[in-house]
Amino acid sequence: MRLLTTITFFCITMMITCTAQSSYTPLDMNDPVYYKGNHIIYRENKIELGPKAIYIDCQLDEQTITHNPYVFNNFNKAMEHLTPGTEKAPMTVYIAPGVYWIDDPDDPAIRYPKAGDSCPFGIEIHCQWLKLQGLNANPRNVVLAVARGQSQGAYGNFTMMKYVGDGLNINDMTLGNFCNIDLEFPLKPKWGRKKRMNAITQAQLVFAYGDKHVCRNVHFLSRLNLGIFWCAKRTFYHHCYFEMTDDSMGDTGVYLECKMKFFSSMPWGSTQRIGGMVLLNCDLQTLCKEQQLISKTNCGPASLIDVRYHSPYSPYLGWIPERDTNLRFYQSNITMNGKQVWLEEKKKDLTKDITNKRVLEAYRIIDGKDTIYNTYNLLCGNDDWDPMNIKPRIVSIESKLGRSLHHIPIHLMLQAESDTLTTGQASTTMIATMYRMSGYKAAMQPLIWEYDHTLLKMEGDNSQKMVTSISMRDSTCATTVNVKTEDGLVAAYKLIVKPQEMPAPSFKSQPSLKINKKGLISLNYQLNLPEKRYDCSEVCWYKCTSSSGDNAILVKVNHRNNPQLTYQLTANDAGYYIMAAVTPKHQTSLKGEVARAVIRPRYIPNQDYSYETDFTDFPIQQQYQIKNGFWTVDGYHPKDIEYYKWEVDSIQNWIYTTHKGQTGLMNVARGARLRFTPIQGTYMNMSIDLKVSPLKTAGQGFGSATGQYMDVCLKFDTKTLTGYGLRIIRTTKYSDAVDFYFVKYNNGKIKQISKEISAICYQAPCYIKVENRGKQLIADIRTDYHMKADDPRAHNVHITAEMDTCTPLGGFAIQHTGSGWDNASCLQHLKINWKK
Repeated sequence: MRLLTTITFFCITMMITCTAQSSYTPLDMNDPVYYKGNHIIYRENKIELGPKAIYIDCQLDEQTITHNPYVFNNFNKAMEHLTPGTEKAPMTVYIAPGVYWIDDPDDPAIRYPKAGDSCPFGIEIHCQWLKLQGLNANPRNVVLAVARGQSQGAYGNFTMMKYVGDGLNINDMTLGNFCNIDLEFPLKPKWGRKKRMNAITQAQLVFAYGDKHVCRNVHFLSRLNLGIFWCAKRTFYHHCYFEMTDDSMGDTGVYLECKMKFFSSMPWGSTQRIGGMVLLNCDLQTLCKEQQLISKTNCGPASLIDVRYHSPYSPYLGWIPERDTNLRFYQSNITMNGKQVWLEEKKKDLTKDITNKRVLEAYRIIDGKDTIYNTYNLLCGNDDWDPMNIKPRIVSIESKLGRSLHHIPIHLMLQAESDTLTTGQASTTMIATMYRMSGYKAAMQPLIWEYDHTLLKMEGDNSQKMVTSISMRDSTCATTVNVKTEDGLVAAYKLIVKPQEMPAPSFKSQPSLKINKKGLISLNYQLNLPEKRYDCSEVCWYKCTSSSGDNAILVKVNHRNNPQLTYQLTANDAGYYIMAAVTPKHQTSLKGEVARAVIRPRYIPNQDYSYETDFTDFPIQQQYQIKNGFWTVDGYHPKDIEYYKWEVDSIQNWIYTTHKGQTGLMNVARGARLRFTPIQGTYMNMSIDLKVSPLKTAGQGFGSATGQYMDVCLKFDTKTLTGYGLRIIRTTKYSDAVDFYFVKYNNGKIKQISKEISAICYQAPCYIKVENRGKQLIADIRTDYHMKADDPRAHNVHITAEMDTCTPLGGFAIQHTGSGWDNASCLQHLKINWKK
């Protein structure tokens, strides 16, 4: 029996060896890999294949690999035959030069997310301690590829790989999403491939759920949302290269001696709230002309040590766009084109230069003539992880210096129970905490607390304080508490400090209303105001159906402690009582009880029918009633984009605010809608003038090409959703332009009725004029934004269409299906004219 087993094993081994392709020629003869059946030879090393050492080579034919369970010509098939590894004995996949498509780019089927996933993945891998080893010195010669992105072959942000497990280790290869970039493969040019589309969309690479991931000599290629090792705890990149636009990098990670190429200004969508990310001895090439930031949001910190920026321009260098933040960032030896620079010149206190501080040893140590980047300190966590194997050197230097060079904190955080303090009311507890990289708590060092002693009183120990307001000022103010260590760590926390709240002021004279001959209603009242106090009353105007305020609908408000004391009558007010409700208050008082005044206009001034607003007094509350002379404010999911699944917000769709430098009425949810129903009448011609500032700054207008548009509607039935509109939409054609065209609404069904014009003028501020002259629809769009003179796409838009008939309808609507906040459109002025 033993003899039979030996003979069988020998025969199988000979079969595997003999089935190695006799005509096999390495793809790269300058760095060859030789396949020998049961082993491979690379750089004179014989690598035996087995359950934990498999080989992928796209040059091998099916006949060759049929009888060898450890050899594959397809990456996805190989991933079905993994054996979980360990930290000392990982599952290793050797990959020969070639292009390995994880997802078939020629398959016309749309890729959808699986249940429970946020986006569609090319492949999902569950394997502890997996090592992917490219077999070529040039990482561009071993390529893992996909070519799909949001709305370009996929529903959702298509992502190459989802890895679940610790210890993903990738070496000597390229991971590329070639949705919006060309795949070039010089070893065999016919394996190259043109990009799927020119318009840049979200096209991602790797979600990695787990810890202790390493990449060496890996190129990561895509554009928007590069997506490298999102969701990971600790990641380390050495000698890697990255190409990207915005929202691309993982929120944590240590990058040593890496190179990055930025095609837009915010490569990190965010950094980890505790610990952030670290760049060590890296080169950053930026192609941005105006500014180059690190992160899009102010979620977490970052540290840049020995970093060299390179640029043909002179962009402003900073950290984040919203500089009113508690975050603090660290730098040392940062240059732009060889000259020393300070990140965030506009708000220098966001940056701490640690060049001459001991905390620099958390990142870099000078030992004689040697510079050692302290990756051991940054990555050791609580389990002594040391991917660069420098611990012995660090321990040796520690013994010479007589102090520890690991477990050094890099992040000092301040937190408070409350952001707001009021004199005479409860204190708040403020706690300082120190962290090492990746959120590991560190031992507390002596702290130096700095604060305004005229506003705050503090009591407590080194790291925890009870903070009390002692402000005697006349108004609310902001103040920042700063904490630092002798070694160079800093933290800050902004507090809103109010003086002692006073009782609400009483009325010296009750509210009353008076109308002048021009139809302007004036609100008059007087408050008993203490010295140095001013009126901050809330004034709300309503239309109602009786002198007692029945069926009141809010029509005008004050948004910013600026009481609106007048109301201009228009034809919309005919037949209604006008009510003003005053909630008395000054800048340091409580709110008092509401007092109301009601008046019934006896006549409405004869004037052309029009409506005009800058939205400063626009009511933002949901208002679902559709009534003549009123606004309807709500959210709606139009029928033409039911394909895209999202929920309408039933609480709030609009706010009046300042965001990203723009002030106005801003949509904060998908489907935000405004409708105005005019008084009953027959309307022939209408004209709409709208000033809007999109918060997207590249000209794309909206967050993604997923049915995101804004319709400006006229000649509209606000109940049946019938009429016409100008559509502004982001499409998959461009990532820095939008399309304009006319649409027709018919009982909520929408169709395009004009040719589209692709234009780059949807930039802040954008001026939109839409009108009808009889049956003809006309739209003109322009911007004050400086556009590239040589861009061939339209800089101004003039577009026309024909209505079926000039209907008597006079309704107006704005339907916005784009995502809100950073992707919002900010409405700043609107004028509607009707001609009967």
